[in-house]
Amino acid sequence: MFSLIACLFSLSVFAQTHLYENPNFEQIAKDHKIIAIIPFESSVTLRPKQMKNISPEQLDRMEKSEGESVQTGFYSWFLKREKRGQLTVKVQDPNKTNALLKRNGITYENMKDYTPEEIAKLLEVDALVSGTFETNKPMSEGASIVLGALVGFWGSTNKAVMNMYIHNAADGDVLINYNKALNGTIGSSTEDLINILLRKASRRIAYTN
Repeated sequence: MFSLIACLFSLSVFAQTHLYENPNFEQIAKDHKIIAIIPFESSVTLRPKQMKNISPEQLDRMEKSEGESVQTGFYSWFLKREKRGQLTVKVQDPNKTNALLKRNGITYENMKDYTPEEIAKLLEVDALVSGTFETNKPMSEGASIVLGALVGFWGSTNKAVMNMYIHNAADGDVLINYNKALNGTIGSSTEDLINILLRKASRRIAYTN
């Protein structure tokens, strides 16, 4: 039964989509060779009954897991297009990205204290993908470990809000800002969610063709 539910993935728009594209994005992207994705700042809103059975430390760990899951999901999305010959840049492996961040004292908790420009230069990439992710039904493996035993965790109601940025490393300018909110029934992975979120936005990302 669970495997059947996991195959279902129906989402509907419940809020207006916002998409900003830098008018010079296509020209700027011509000089880009490599980009990196950092863990997204994640926020998980649980029901009161669920919150009674989870500690603040568990919630923090779950939100970090969600943020890293979004990072991995974006990497997979870009990687598939690279394999199809539809990507004009290389994407840094998240393992390398996170190792470099850790080596330089940048953690999930203090990442917001650094500008995208600073992080991009530290990672030695031409652009940085970052953002925020809000949900009331986390989908990462780490979240499943934390909340899998909670009654009602696998309920049908869900909402997700993704706010994604691509910043230029040279000057910190925003190249893309994509904000989309969805609701419905999610019984699949973060990667599937990102595929739906970026289905239309991919046409506006200068790295894809």
